[in-house]
Parts: sequence; C-alpha cells; structure tokens
Amino acid sequence: MLAGRNLGMLVGIFTMTATWVGGAYINGTAEIIVRDGLLWCQAPVGYALSLIFGGLFFAEKMRTSGYVTMLDPFQIKYGERMGGLLYLPALLGEVFWSAAVLSALGATLAVILELDTNISIIVSACIAIFYTLFGGLYSVAYTDVLQLFFIFFGLWISLPFAITHKATHSIAINATTNWIKSIDTNAIGGYMDSYLLLIFGGIPWQAYFQRVLSSKSAFKAKMLSYIAAFGCILMALPAVLFGAVAASTDWNQTEYGRTPQGDDLKLVLPLCLQYMCPDFISFFGLGAISAAVMSSADSSILSAASMFARNVYKLIFRQKASDQEILWVMRLAIFGVGALATVMALKVTSVYDLWFLCSDFVYVILFPQLVAVVYIEHANTYGSLAGYIMGVFLRLSGGEPTLFIEPISQEDLAGKEQSNYGYIGTSNPSLGSNG
Repeated sequence: MLAGRNLGMLVGIFTMTATWVGGAYINGTAEIIVRDGLLWCQAPVGYALSLIFGGLFFAEKMRTSGYVTMLDPFQIKYGERMGGLLYLPALLGEVFWSAAVLSALGATLAVILELDTNISIIVSACIAIFYTLFGGLYSVAYTDVLQLFFIFFGLWISLPFAITHKATHSIAINATTNWIKSIDTNAIGGYMDSYLLLIFGGIPWQAYFQRVLSSKSAFKAKMLSYIAAFGCILMALPAVLFGAVAASTDWNQTEYGRTPQGDDLKLVLPLCLQYMCPDFISFFGLGAISAAVMSSADSSILSAASMFARNVYKLIFRQKASDQEILWVMRLAIFGVGALATVMALKVTSVYDLWFLCSDFVYVILFPQLVAVVYIEHANTYGSLAGYIMGVFLRLSGGEPTLFIEPISQEDLAGKEQSNYGYIGTSNPSLGSNG
C-alpha cells in the first residue's frame, strides 16, 4: 500500500503530480479556455493550492502519526463503523474519477484513431488494472514517472504544429475576446465557490495521502506536496496554449469544417491534434493524453482498494487478518474497483456529472471531518455522525439534477406554510431555483 514507506523524493514528486494531471485535467483545461476563457481555468491553480494547503496543514501531522490510509485517524478516534461510513463518499469519488478519465480517453481515441470507444476504454482499463494489481504503489509510482514525461513532451512537441497551422491566427490578436475573457460580476460568488471546492475538496483524497504517507519522512512529505503544486501548473501550460490556439482558429479552413460547439468542446484538444498536426505528431499527442489517463486511473483504483482492504475488511470484519490475507483482499478490490469504473465509463452517459457530484461530496462531507479529526481534540463519534448527516442533507437540499433531486426553494417553503398555517408566503423571484 505504501511501498514500504520508502518512496524517494523525486519519484514521489512525479507520482504526486501525475495523479492530479489526468486526462480530464488536460482535456478540461483546453476546453474551458475555449468555452469561458483563461480566468475560468481554475483547476490548475485550485489543485496547486490544494497541494500547498495539504502540505502546510495535513502532510506532517498524518505522516508523523504513522497512518496507513486517510481513514485511519477516523477509525482510531471514532470507531471502525464511523470510518466505514466515511469510506462511502471516498470510494464514490475515486470510482467516478476513474470512470471519467477512462471515458475521456475513449472519446480521444475515437477522434484520432477512429477506434471503437468501448474497446478503447476496456483495453486502457485492463492495462491500468494489470500493472496496479501486481506492483501496488511501486508500479503506480514508477509508471507515473514515465507517463509524466509522455504528457510533457507529447504536448509540447505537438504545440508548434498547431500554432503555425494555416487556419490559426496569432493568439495575441483579439485575445481578450477569444480566450482571455472577463468575469461577469454576477458570477463572482460562484467563481469563488468553485475555487473553494477545488482547493479544499482537493485535499481529502486517499490518492494524495497515499503518497504523503509513503514518504520517508514528514519533511519530505511536505516538500513533495509543494513541488508537485508547481508541477501541476507547469503541466497545464501546453493545454492552456492549445485552448488559446483552438479559440484563435478558423475551423472552417480545417478538414473538420466547423467550429466546435456544445459537446464537441470537450474534444477541443484531440481535435487540434487530429486536424492541425501531422499524423506522426498526433501520435505523440495521443500518447500524452493516454499517459495522463493511466496516471490518474491507476492511482484512484489503488487508493479505493487500499482503503477497502484496511479500513473495511481488516478493521471492521477481520481484525486478526494477516498481512498476506490483506494483500490478496486488496488485489481483489483493485480488480473490483477497476471493473466498476470500467462499467460506469461504458454505460453511464453522465459520468462527468457524477464525478463533479462526488467531488462536491468529498468537499462538503470529508473535508470538515478531516479538519475536525486532526485539529479538534474534543471531536467525537456523535459529532462526526451529526456533521455527516447534516452535510449530506444540506448538499442535497440545494438540488442535484444527476440524482433527479429538486432544490428546496422558497416557493416550496411557502407552500408548506400555506398548507400548515393557512396563509400564503411571499417569494422573491430574483433568488432563482436555488433560493
């Protein structure tokens, strides 16, 4: 699970960076540049800040305490069952994240190589499951080093061909209109809320703490968090430039023949590689996206399997289980989690919505719990359970289209008042559906 707590600094930095820089990270960065502009490209900065805050406030405390997984402090302080309950949002987040990046790879291969999307997803998942199954964190960490090089050089090699394509204008011309857009003052609240989600919702993930806890010392755990934050920004730069190129291109002059709109915007980066680069260069770009997907999928699969083997199987059901037994349970869990993520990537059309939902759950439910268990001495099981229930209730009260849950609006409250007390309440239309 932790590579013997002997993960070197250099390998740790690479695997920490590669875990965040996934297929959705690369493709999504280019997409948001075209769709909403540079200022709305929040993920690189948000995730970098999450690594910095994680290093400042959690890495040293968690590593010094000698925990094996992120859920250990919960089960030590609150009991095994409460830790098992907190495993649910953590598991869902990892599974949906893996499904999202596998789905992104399938769409990319379908554009560039014209392969069947389902076959692409299955083959990619099998490769990630195979080497994670037999090598654990060691295989994930060392393949992450290789994958990060593929991402970096694959995108930078492809970029000059896209920039110099005949259909592309200089990205400096009309930049404020094409890809550096202003933020509507009415959207500032949502803008800041998104940053809070990325920064603090990016901390309570087992994929992060697995690398922190595998470091040789608490100091090295902090340092790899800080340096990986810089790596996240650096790795996003070519994707940002690809987005600027796509926004400055007359797509009617390309073989694609039309400006990407709607769902096509999710494929902006693959479209640039396919229609603005030579075939042999597109191959390198495809390798970059594939590597980004692998580096995230294997980390999520291993993280969810590690928590299940230790925090659910061992601590709840089989306290006397041997290390060898736990190892085999983890291997079975790797296969199970990988298979579940693959099925979701194949069958669920709203996988991105589900991933955002679970990221939101991690932020709303797990982050306050992590702060409390690490920093609040008098926090107890009853308080943790009450916070868990209240967090879920308040989050779902805001509505969730993915789960077909309508928000509790002021009109709903007015209707209840009318039926219960015989008078009609007033409503404020300016509050909207989430009022």
